[in-house]
Amino acid sequence: MRVSVVGNKHGLDDDKVSNLVARLNRLHDVEHTVAMLIACGQRAIGPLKEFLLHGRPSGIYQPRQRAVEILGRLGAKEVLMEYLRLPKDIPDPVARFGEEAVESTAARELAMWQTDDVFQLLLSVARERTLAGVIEALGEFRRTEAVSYFDKALEDDFCRSAAEEAFRKLGAAARPALIRSSKTPFPSPGEETPSSLRRRRSVVGLLAEIGVTHHDWCALRPLLDEEDPDLVVAVARLALTAGDNKDRMSAARRLLEVLPSADWYLQEEIEDCLVGIYRESGPVLEETIERLASRPDGRLVSDRVVRTLLRVRKRVVDSEPLP
Repeated sequence: MRVSVVGNKHGLDDDKVSNLVARLNRLHDVEHTVAMLIACGQRAIGPLKEFLLHGRPSGIYQPRQRAVEILGRLGAKEVLMEYLRLPKDIPDPVARFGEEAVESTAARELAMWQTDDVFQLLLSVARERTLAGVIEALGEFRRTEAVSYFDKALEDDFCRSAAEEAFRKLGAAARPALIRSSKTPFPSPGEETPSSLRRRRSVVGLLAEIGVTHHDWCALRPLLDEEDPDLVVAVARLALTAGDNKDRMSAARRLLEVLPSADWYLQEEIEDCLVGIYRESGPVLEETIERLASRPDGRLVSDRVVRTLLRVRKRVVDSEPLP
């Protein structure tokens, strides 16, 4: 928790402190102004509160952001909570984006207080809108009550990394929620939105990091039949560590099916997976090489697949110890 700064080292009166706060709007000598306000201690909280709560949101949000950071340094928890509670109806999209950055900073500052009132306030903000700073702050609490907000944030390009980090901090406690999310396309399996698909890709990647048991894998196995190549590859990685020999064979066959439509980056990931399961799937891969290499039709696709499989074979042979 931040420790409140007391006193007024420079002996400034209220007007001079207010003038210092106004100087936050300047683009030069900002660090000196910030240091001076911190040195003013508790006397700076009132003018900073006025600046933050009654100031005008703007696309140039850094001055308000600095005010939030100073309030955090001064231990002004209640002011920051009051600011986050304020209803905000900002029609201008540029100003709204800027104010959301200020709100995110306030949430991060409040995370220094690991108290239930702060946690409940952050949850209430998360119910209304998804902000990266709020997700980061909730992640610091490592409480499973927030997992639904982390899951929702995975669908937001601006908040996904914060949500992923929040899930990592939860660790194994997040696994049941992640498994449910991986199997929940929105709004339906046949009409899944791109953001929902990105969420499920992210979820499976997180499960690979956290680790899954064989029991978990049994629930995830049907995802091998998904149409999205990226999702199939991510699930196949789980088969390497949590599946049995039969599962790894199934994963190899499915990887071969999605390989022709994969981009170059995903082809490299597929190659790595096939190297990892070559011991179980080697005969299938060799059969595929022989079959495709002898086909007169579909040459371009066959060549791409065969080249990948030949690289897999070479990597496996090169990694084997000499007799």
